[in-house]
Amino acid sequence: MIHSPGFDWCSLGAPVEVKAQAAALLHSAVRKSSLVEQANMRVELLPALSDNYMYLLIDVDSREAAIVDPVEPIKVVEAVRKHGVKLTTVLTTHHHWDHAGGNVKMTKLMPGLKVYGGDDRVDAITKKVSHSHSFKLGSLNIKCLFTPCHTTGHICYYVTKENSTEPPAVFTGDTLFVAGCGKFFEGTAEQMYRALIEILGRLPPETRVYCGHEYTVSNLKFARHVEPDNEVIQKKLAWAKEKCSNGEPTIPSTLADEFTFNPFMRVKEKSVQDHVSQTDPVETMRSLRKEKDGFRI
Repeated sequence: MIHSPGFDWCSLGAPVEVKAQAAALLHSAVRKSSLVEQANMRVELLPALSDNYMYLLIDVDSREAAIVDPVEPIKVVEAVRKHGVKLTTVLTTHHHWDHAGGNVKMTKLMPGLKVYGGDDRVDAITKKVSHSHSFKLGSLNIKCLFTPCHTTGHICYYVTKENSTEPPAVFTGDTLFVAGCGKFFEGTAEQMYRALIEILGRLPPETRVYCGHEYTVSNLKFARHVEPDNEVIQKKLAWAKEKCSNGEPTIPSTLADEFTFNPFMRVKEKSVQDHVSQTDPVETMRSLRKEKDGFRI
């Protein structure tokens, strides 16, 4: 484990809770990086800013690597050197500064990088991609999943290897979080329903989910509010609080797990629909997001 400077904000609540935030900062742990090792790929979680994640994706066979949303390029260069890999690729989920804001510096530090993204607003983009566009990172297959809503050009990256028995990975940016989803800044409930249920939700259940932020504790508090009798949510919240207090990431999750505790993945469940007095999954999604936007713990 590598210790990186910065506070762990994952236990903090809404922006209005200034006193609570100040108190939490005094007791917060330093956010740590962590490494998920598989025979086919390795993923190092690199904490960035106050609650972002960058991900160094390494193809074990070729030692070729990609970086997802490198907002702090110096940390990326250090991780690349530590692992002794060749960084060739930047995978940008969307154009917001806390995801794409490091792209220009990244390409200056390591010239020749291919910068993928689904939006002309992505800094330093060299390859604009659309839904189902596929390419290789060494022996790994990367498939682009177009999930507009948080932004109109949002892309998730789905990573597999042929004939592998190990779980695939999906880098979901600000579309899908552990126990939550991104705000509908540039899109609609219909789009988020399609993104979560019809695109991401149809990937293999064991797919590991690597999202853009450490929002798990606050997301689970909202999930508990929506489904107070869901024991899975209560156990996951206790687990997430413990991880955060130790400065450890609550990521990755799996798609199978998300369907058990993420209200935005559970919009077909009667308990979730009853909470917002809806019977249609899309209207449930719309009502949930509106409530979450105003939710105060």
